[in-house]
Amino acid sequence: MTPLAALPVDELRRRSSTKWRTYPADVLPLFVAETDFPMAPAITARLHDAVALGDTGYTPPDPGIRTAFAAFAKRRFDWDVDPARVRTTCDVMMGVVEILRAVIRPGDRVVVTPPVYPPFYDCVPEAGGVVQRVPLLPAADGWRLDLAGIEAAFADGATALLLCNPHNPTGTVHTREALAELAEIARRHGARVVSDEIHAPLTHPGATFTPFLAASAAAAEVGFAVTSASKAFNLAGLKCALMVTAAADTARVVAALPAEVEWRTGLFGAMAGVAAFDEASDAWLDALLAALDENRRLLADLLAEHVSAARYRIPDAGYLAWVDLSALGWGDDPAVRILRDAKVALHYGPRFGTEGAGHVRINFGCSPDVLREAVTRIGALVAAS
Repeated sequence: MTPLAALPVDELRRRSSTKWRTYPADVLPLFVAETDFPMAPAITARLHDAVALGDTGYTPPDPGIRTAFAAFAKRRFDWDVDPARVRTTCDVMMGVVEILRAVIRPGDRVVVTPPVYPPFYDCVPEAGGVVQRVPLLPAADGWRLDLAGIEAAFADGATALLLCNPHNPTGTVHTREALAELAEIARRHGARVVSDEIHAPLTHPGATFTPFLAASAAAAEVGFAVTSASKAFNLAGLKCALMVTAAADTARVVAALPAEVEWRTGLFGAMAGVAAFDEASDAWLDALLAALDENRRLLADLLAEHVSAARYRIPDAGYLAWVDLSALGWGDDPAVRILRDAKVALHYGPRFGTEGAGHVRINFGCSPDVLREAVTRIGALVAAS
């Protein structure tokens, strides 16, 4: 598969999104989770037709994305999804909040597994819960869930777990065995698991993504999945996410959510999602994955050459790299110095939890040349220190 080529930086700087409008033009932005690739042709064509028609009204009750996602899930993950058990909303974090509101009581503790996506720390209290941290455990080949710690939290009264699968920022693809054991633990304690699976389509060769709901019968019983085409297909501004269930009881929970939850779905987001999940976009996604596979390995080589003190485990999924720079002695938040002195914007490690001290998150969803320039700038800063 020929890797997808990223767009030229001069063209990218014409974009008006967060990635290209947060910092001045002398800064290379590798922080927020947007990618630099051209849009999948099927999505471009669908949105172009909609604009030409003035098709900008309310989202219909069935925009087709439920069946499109079910077909995609079967092709890409061998996961049988019942379209009748899929409901849409605005974005993944909104879906997480609404589901948590429905399954916890005010003041209940919700487990998160840091270092983890910073909005997790906000959406739990928004839903009325209290964050309980059970950090990932380091392993020889990456990270793993602390299942004993999670069980202790549930035994002590926590009522839900917010799972990141695949995990952001480490890129960990949790094993079927770990997910099935997690489900058994949750069932024993009457707890729920809400799984954010937005990075699932970006699973790299050598790893196998297991949807939480497909991990076991217990997982189907206790779990909810929330996902979107937005991360893989760079559609964050179009606003459409999917809430998926696999059991009658959990389906009733999602069906009982207020109608306004579904009304928040963006029409363009639904249209783009249908086109993204269509088989016509599979070749584009495979070409994207080929480019990201090359970049995740290139980053390892670049860090070894220019920032030899960095510690980086090549991720199993996604385009986000979790890099430990603590050996440089640049403090708990090295991204601050890198932005100021190297003019490279990375995500701030401590925002992912206390485990992020000394770390940065690097978005490698860009051209190899941009990645080389960014790491070379950081390397020059290291050499000058």
